[in-house]
Amino acid sequence: MTIEPQHLDSRTVPDEATSVPGQPTPQIPLLLATVFLAYLGQMTLNPIIAPLAREVGLAEWQVGVTISTAAMMVVLSSQFWGRRSQSWGRKPVLVAALVIAVVAMAGFLLVSALGMRGLVPAGLLFAMFVLLRGVGFGSAIAAIPPTAQAYIADITPDEATRTKGMAGIGAVQGISMIGGAAVGGALAGVGLIWSIAAVPVLLAVALVLIAARLRREPRHELIPEPATVRPTDPRVWPFLLAGFGMFTALGFMQVLIGFVVQDRFALTAELTGMAAGGSLLATGVGMVLAQGLIVPKSGWSPGSLLRIGTLVAFIGYVLLIPDLGIVLLVVAVLIVGLGLGIAMPGYTAGPTLLMHRDEQGSLAGLIGATNGLTFIIAPTASTLLYGTWAPLPIIIGATVMGLVALFTLTYHEFRRPAEVTS
Repeated sequence: MTIEPQHLDSRTVPDEATSVPGQPTPQIPLLLATVFLAYLGQMTLNPIIAPLAREVGLAEWQVGVTISTAAMMVVLSSQFWGRRSQSWGRKPVLVAALVIAVVAMAGFLLVSALGMRGLVPAGLLFAMFVLLRGVGFGSAIAAIPPTAQAYIADITPDEATRTKGMAGIGAVQGISMIGGAAVGGALAGVGLIWSIAAVPVLLAVALVLIAARLRREPRHELIPEPATVRPTDPRVWPFLLAGFGMFTALGFMQVLIGFVVQDRFALTAELTGMAAGGSLLATGVGMVLAQGLIVPKSGWSPGSLLRIGTLVAFIGYVLLIPDLGIVLLVVAVLIVGLGLGIAMPGYTAGPTLLMHRDEQGSLAGLIGATNGLTFIIAPTASTLLYGTWAPLPIIIGATVMGLVALFTLTYHEFRRPAEVTS
């Protein structure tokens, strides 16, 4: 089946690069700052989640269930938030989501502190982790990327600017991975509780920024009943399938990296936090190099970005399988980050070029839900498999990424440029 690109109406999609007297300046930097702060908070937890679990007496599978619950909430709420960002407006959606996130992670901080002192029974501790880090934070974080993506899709008129805009979201997520790895790893050297405490603080800063600085759209710019995009839509499903595979493989690596470095190199909890932070830092560096430099300068189409990026990421996953020492482990995750950083703007920008304006919110939510779906599967599956045989989940992650690379290289629609007439 041939996927025909839809024509965007230049009357409804203002060009950010064009200065129009009396028209408000687009607020992309403000939204990117919000994405950065929210993901910085999330990424700060990644280096210390494994040692935290062992410090409070939770098993690997319980960590997996907690993260999978958060992903389930992303799946359930992303399309809701994406469509509401077009009907309610960006500011009400982001304020509501950030309030929920701050409350949830402040509660998570309190429960973690009590758990580290042995003051909470194991069963109750696990339940509170799932409720606060899973349900509360997961449902809140689901609102942020779809809102930013729908806004960028709304104001960018062609493939080049759309791809650069989506790469901007990916770049700040990569920078947040670097910052989170640095902050989480450094604070873990002082004490795990300090890494956790940083999260609600960062989210509160984002909340104040949005409440004080983000403009509300005029009522006539809102879309009362945004269209719903189905995952089986022929314009969408190839991109969703590729994205599902990429994020499944990424989920396997992100959740396991703390356990891998601790067990391969026999590290203490504090050193594990620092080493895992360094590894995730390398992944973030790769993503930032890709989305901050390679993607904007390459001029590659979304299909080309997917083909090249998934192949590079597959090479990184293969290098991660054997125990070749800490240096090559860092090199491997750097290559993974570079490849995914190239591929992700193709995945997010490609289908937006085929959508009408009133479909962009639903599409952004659908992409967020697809990403969240992978993190329902990956954390629980990878931690269970890791307990069976440590290399097995890494091998499976590499296999998944290899299949995605093969799909993007052979599926005909990824080889045909989607041109958008503004």
